[in-house]
Amino acid sequence: MIEIGSTDLTMEMAERIVFYREQVELSELSKALIDRASEYVRVQAESGIPVYGVTTGFGANRDQVIDTKDARQLQEKLILSHACGVGDNLSTEAVRAMMLFRINALSQGYSGITQATLGILIDMLNKGIHPVVPEIGSVGASGDLCPLAHMCLPIIGFGDVEYLGEVRCAVEVFEETGVKQATLTFKEGLALLNGTQAHTGVGFVALHKFRSLLDIADLIGSMSLEAVAGRMDAFDPRIHVVRRRTGQIESAKNVRASLVGSELANISKDVGLEGKTEYVQDSYCLRCLPQVHGACRDVYRYVEGIIQTEMNAVTDNPIVFVPAEGGGVLSGGNFHGEPVAMALDYLKIAIAELGSISERRSAKLTDKKFSEGLPAFLVKRVGLNSGMMIPQYVAAALVTDNKTRGFPSSMDSIPTSANMEDHVSMGMHSANHCLRVLSNVRKILAIEYMIAGQGLDLREGYKRGVGTDKALDLLRESVAFIEEDDHPLHLDINKTEKLLASGAVAELARRIFY
Repeated sequence: MIEIGSTDLTMEMAERIVFYREQVELSELSKALIDRASEYVRVQAESGIPVYGVTTGFGANRDQVIDTKDARQLQEKLILSHACGVGDNLSTEAVRAMMLFRINALSQGYSGITQATLGILIDMLNKGIHPVVPEIGSVGASGDLCPLAHMCLPIIGFGDVEYLGEVRCAVEVFEETGVKQATLTFKEGLALLNGTQAHTGVGFVALHKFRSLLDIADLIGSMSLEAVAGRMDAFDPRIHVVRRRTGQIESAKNVRASLVGSELANISKDVGLEGKTEYVQDSYCLRCLPQVHGACRDVYRYVEGIIQTEMNAVTDNPIVFVPAEGGGVLSGGNFHGEPVAMALDYLKIAIAELGSISERRSAKLTDKKFSEGLPAFLVKRVGLNSGMMIPQYVAAALVTDNKTRGFPSSMDSIPTSANMEDHVSMGMHSANHCLRVLSNVRKILAIEYMIAGQGLDLREGYKRGVGTDKALDLLRESVAFIEEDDHPLHLDINKTEKLLASGAVAELARRIFY
């Protein structure tokens, strides 16, 4: 059981809850802070003082006064009206991250929610009852209102949920599991909806998945370097120490670890490797692997810091400060997603670059002019067979798809709410693009894995590195070497991508590197 509200959530704690479904509970401190704030909101609302979103309308309707007797109904109507998302549904992992981060924000006692209502969201998370949330509808300001409204529909008896792998009516699942519906009171609907937790949650999932791709890319890139008998000088630790970049130093170390004992890496033409030319430098896609992969690692760390801060932040509007903190229900702009949106735009660039340089290595291995003696397109009966020609096309197509999604969403803004909300972050678009680009890059790396493996198998009679040899053996458990004849290679690509998604290659890389 992980306690919420006494200390900040760490990335490791969040991963345990989101991906491994550890249970959560509110701390005693959190319960006291929640009660204190909700009571203060009640007193303010019943005093007749205009409070945004409590005794007034929302957004452009801020000038509409709501009678105290209607204030509770206002909160339910807010959730119902804002649940209008479209498109594919977010993954269960993304929804769990949203739920966790909203619980964590509300637990700090600045929102005015009651323990009873927040307890329902906690019960849902602990029991694995996951609201169905469409991916499109948020503009990343005034909070992720639309997706968070879908997340909260079950609390008031509406919407569908995913439970035990099935999508069902929320009311039925609540009855089956003993979870109670809420009767909302002052500000509770607004407290549930107003925050950055949707795009922060999706970004958290993308960041988590990207971490394993970084190690995978270093291992597969090492296979490509070995397949063309590349030089190891560029991976000398002295080169990377003087650049002073942590990610670069790590990636160079990982390549060296993968290629310990290799008879191909750094081989001279005098050894008798057919087609080998003498040169002192490899192409950038090989020689600059540590610089590019390392920059992606550095971006990962930067974005991790942004996500870590945001998942512990209070992003409501208005924010409740009890008398001990000066008093007041203050309207501000903490819901604006710009800090996370900009970071996720940076992240999607880094993810895309990992794929871009991978495609260049695939292109090098399949081009007989640059592959240091390997047959054209890595097939023995070339001409009759196309071999690995077309998988490189597919990688190129995926790289271009990533480029079309590379425009920074945070630079865009469309006014909403009758021009009241006139600058928005589009953070949800940044987050969703991260996931799409990440999916593309996993496919690009799968293609390089196949191509590099084919190239290594064609280098008969030479000992491979300790890491690359294990990586090739793992690949061959799923995908066979192409001996003579072509076959539908989409089957091999799909199997290889599935292998990458399974975590087996990432786990192998960690054992080799660390």
